[in-house]
Amino acid sequence: MKVCRSVLDLIGSTPLVEIRKLNPNPRVTILAKLESLNPGGSVKDRIALRMIEEAERRGELHEGKVILEATSGNTGIGLAMVAAVKGYRVLLLMPESVSLERRRILEAYGAEIRLTPAELGTDGAIEEAYRLAREEPEKYFLVDQFNNPSNPLAHYLGTGEEIWRQTGGRLDAVVITMGTTGTLMGVARRLKEY
Repeated sequence: MKVCRSVLDLIGSTPLVEIRKLNPNPRVTILAKLESLNPGGSVKDRIALRMIEEAERRGELHEGKVILEATSGNTGIGLAMVAAVKGYRVLLLMPESVSLERRRILEAYGAEIRLTPAELGTDGAIEEAYRLAREEPEKYFLVDQFNNPSNPLAHYLGTGEEIWRQTGGRLDAVVITMGTTGTLMGVARRLKEY
C-alpha cells in the first residue's frame, strides 16, 4: 500500500488514457493525459507547487508573506491548496464575473478573494495584483503566473518528462491548450531535447 505524506505528493505523475471512440483509424493511437486527476483538479496544481517552492528556495517567499495572484480559477485553486498545506495566507484577485462555485472552492481552501470589476476582465485583476505588490512588497509575494519562469519549468521537469517516459518516446504530435502558454513552452522544450 502506498501512503503519501502530503496531498502535495499527489501532484503530477498523471496517467495517459487511450481515446478510442473519437479515433476510427486503427493505425493511429490518441492518448490523453488526465491532468484532472491532480488533487486540485487541473494541470495548474503543477505550476502552483513549482512556483511556490522555487520562491521559497530563492528566499522570496517565507513565513509572514502573503501569496498574491490574479486568477480566474484553476491556478488559484492550486495556489490555495499548496498554501493551505504549507501554512501561507493567499490573496487572489479575480473578476467579479467568476462563478460563485469557483469562489466557494477557493474559500474552502482558505483563500481570501478580492473581486475586480467584471468589465476589466482578467487584465483588471492582474493590474490590481501588480498595484498591491508595488505598494506593499514586504507583505506580498506576487506569483505572476504569466511571467514566472517556474510555470514552464514545472512542465519541462514534470509533464514533458512524463509524456516521454509514458509513451516510450514514441509520439508524433502533442496537442496542448493554451492559457499562460506555460504547459506548451515547458513540454515542447523538453520533448525537443529528445
